[in-house]
Amino acid sequence: MAAFDYTALSVEGIVQKGVIEADSERHARKQLREKQLAPLTITEGRKRRTGNPLLGLQGVRMSGEDTALLTRLLGTLLGSGLPLDDVLSAIARQADSKIMTRVALAIRAKVMEGQSLANGMEEFPRIFSVAYRATVGAGERTRHLPVVLRRLADYVESTDRMRKRVRLAMVYPAVLSVTAILVVAGLLTYVVPEVVKVFVDKAHELPALTRGLIAISAFFTHYGIFLLMALGGGVIALRALLRRPGPQFFVHVLLLRAPILGRLIIAGEIARFSRMLAIMLGSSVDMLDALAIANKAVTFIPLQRLLVTATDEVREGGALSRALGKATLIPPLLPHLVGNGESSGNLIEMLDTAAESFEFKVENSLALVLSLIEPLLILIMGSIVLLIVIAILLPIFEMNQLV
Repeated sequence: MAAFDYTALSVEGIVQKGVIEADSERHARKQLREKQLAPLTITEGRKRRTGNPLLGLQGVRMSGEDTALLTRLLGTLLGSGLPLDDVLSAIARQADSKIMTRVALAIRAKVMEGQSLANGMEEFPRIFSVAYRATVGAGERTRHLPVVLRRLADYVESTDRMRKRVRLAMVYPAVLSVTAILVVAGLLTYVVPEVVKVFVDKAHELPALTRGLIAISAFFTHYGIFLLMALGGGVIALRALLRRPGPQFFVHVLLLRAPILGRLIIAGEIARFSRMLAIMLGSSVDMLDALAIANKAVTFIPLQRLLVTATDEVREGGALSRALGKATLIPPLLPHLVGNGESSGNLIEMLDTAAESFEFKVENSLALVLSLIEPLLILIMGSIVLLIVIAILLPIFEMNQLV
């Protein structure tokens, strides 16, 4: 089947737009008429142009809210006993987002070919992460897919909520930084050259601060565009370089060793690990498989390697708390809570507690850091503008003294 975009007229005379799944355009028109809709236009989607309904969709993105909604709908409808293909078809019909509709139909096409839900999601790596797909696959193997999906929806929602809080907290410093850069660049490129032009032809020597300001202004005026091009090229080259394992590992080590940023990153990574491990263990996945999947939720390579080593120790018969305690980058709170959970039989509850604690730490620490950065940015911007003003006024003061 293929997805068709349609525009139809209802019996009330209202124009409706949407997506419908059908074998052919004729079949789509028939389905619309059965719904008491008069088809106006019907256009086949990706399949008409490419012959593959998935081609061109692999790079699409979906918001965290939509991903969480899709996950929750899957868990709820599957829990009610509906077959997977009917669930995906129902989600495609009810979705407000066209992207969600097309994703649901594309996954349904894979399921109808005999593939699993996790394999169908592999076509959309930008929407469903490796850890997400591994979690779904584990739920399918253990026959606890509805439970796994519902808990996974909670995980996606909490992750998206934290991501939005971080982005919202970064808005003001980002706007302030961009404004400061634009103001200083405007002063050096347009204002300073016009003002200091008065002093250049004077016989007496200009102050060192003024000469330095004139040199910097001349550099930005003549080479500013080349500087921007170099910065853009450097960013592109750096992103390409960071796709390679060696440089990526080196950068990850530097970030994790940073005094404040490193602790924030580790806390966020451990929160995701703890939450994912709790989901897996709560879905009757055995410890080793649960650890293997939870490790995929960690994105920083040094920390991931430490967790893999801890998993190997558990495979050899060691306790999880002892294995985590040997990892130097892992905060002591996690092995302590895990140890309490192992001794009391409440490991899942302790992992959820650990995740909440580290998420709370990230939010509070980030708020504290940003509260310090904002006045610091204002101070730096004010100091730069003050230096520019002083550099312009110094020759004026000297000329007044000569008079």
